[in-house]
Amino acid sequence: MKKLLVFLMAALMIAAMAVAGCGGGANIKTLLKLCPKGKVQGIDYSAVSVEKARKVNAGAIAAGRCTVQQASVAELPFAAEQFEAVTAFETVYFWPELVQNFGEVYRVLKPGGVFFICNEANGETAKDDKWTQIINGMTIYTDTALKAYLEQAGFCKIQSHKNKKGWLCVTARKR
Repeated sequence: MKKLLVFLMAALMIAAMAVAGCGGGANIKTLLKLCPKGKVQGIDYSAVSVEKARKVNAGAIAAGRCTVQQASVAELPFAAEQFEAVTAFETVYFWPELVQNFGEVYRVLKPGGVFFICNEANGETAKDDKWTQIINGMTIYTDTALKAYLEQAGFCKIQSHKNKKGWLCVTARKR
């Protein structure tokens, strides 16, 4: 996990970051706090989540440090090569076409940019099967599967990390 922390600390020094699947905006708020000179742009498929994320980050939005919009990872509403980093916390489970969606992330990253995925479920436990049975449309991926999809989308230098609780974090770089 030390390597992961080093990556996160380096990522926090960047100027522009996107949060794909931002949910209620808690991760946006944390990233803005840890990177006081950076800008974060969030997207979520859910109108309810977008509304909540905007409320949580109203101050940063007013200051011009943050935007949150309703959009899909299948067609990110950003220019090519705009971000140094894109994060996806607890969201790739629901992305419809991983290779195509990862390709969209690749498109909006600057060369050398980093894509950071963090999933509580890692596809290796019985409880993971329970979640996919309860939540319609949820697919839990192993680190091996995510690596294969990321490589197909063009990413390189893919690294996986798991903490003691089994959370899976994956980093991948744009060439």
